Amino acid sequence: MAIRKYKPVTNSRRNASVNLHVEVTKRQPEKSLLRPLHKTGGRNCQGKLTVIQQGGGHKRRYRMIDWRRTKDDVAAMVVGIEYDPNRTCHIALLKFPDGDLRYILAPKGLKVGTTVMSSSKHIDPEVGNCMPLKHIPTGLELNSVELVPGCGAKLVRSAGMAARLTNKEGRFATIVMPSGEIRQVSIECRATIGPVGNADHALVKLGKAGRARWLGRRPRTRGMAMSHHQHPHGGGEGRSKGGQIPSNASNTPSKGGRTRSHGKSSDERILRRRFSRRYGQLKV
Repeated sequence: MAIRKYKPVTNSRRNASVNLHVEVTKRQPEKSLLRPLHKTGGRNCQGKLTVIQQGGGHKRRYRMIDWRRTKDDVAAMVVGIEYDPNRTCHIALLKFPDGDLRYILAPKGLKVGTTVMSSSKHIDPEVGNCMPLKHIPTGLELNSVELVPGCGAKLVRSAGMAARLTNKEGRFATIVMPSGEIRQVSIECRATIGPVGNADHALVKLGKAGRARWLGRRPRTRGMAMSHHQHPHGGGEGRSKGGQIPSNASNTPSKGGRTRSHGKSSDERILRRRFSRRYGQLKV
């Protein structure tokens, strides 16, 4: 069992659970692939607070991930599966025959000692292999999908996520995103076979405010507790938001509303928008 639920011996242990990370086999990161990670605390380049409820948190170092997978036709061995504090999924350390080391997102079922490969040609669709969508059989689950050929993976990178390749027609391939959105991307875009691992991440309950502070999350004030000029839900006599739909401080719908900008050139490649529980099927 990857999730451990503790007995409520203290108030902080009540309703708390932890991820045991049973897939992790390597405890220390590779020093050559570490970089310093600067924190902003929610401030922009002018020092002004632009993202509230951020700050603090444990010190981290960034792991350099190989998003492009451009070292083609060379088999790499999986040296270990590591924990990455900067993302929800685990990462896999690959070692090439020439001694080169690289990190990739660890797909579900990837084991230490197995070999993975990336290529611009057709290769076996094994878990962890990377190739263009035009060479991947339809019906497979994918992760780390490129949005623009050669620009690195941008889609399907969270723990437990997977996109499904459903169709290839002309210059575009149709994939079903984890949110339910159906969109087209170029068949030259690369993707990795298999869903992202560490699916149990979504089942973890923090249990206490201190664990949220370790992650860099500051206390969150309800909008209804603010004044009317601080939040759309604020103001009024008593507990009332005046018929306003659930929104954030900038008046953007916070429960399934549309957040994508209008008029993007890639809108025509979205065949069906994601489904919202509050607003139903969103239109393009």
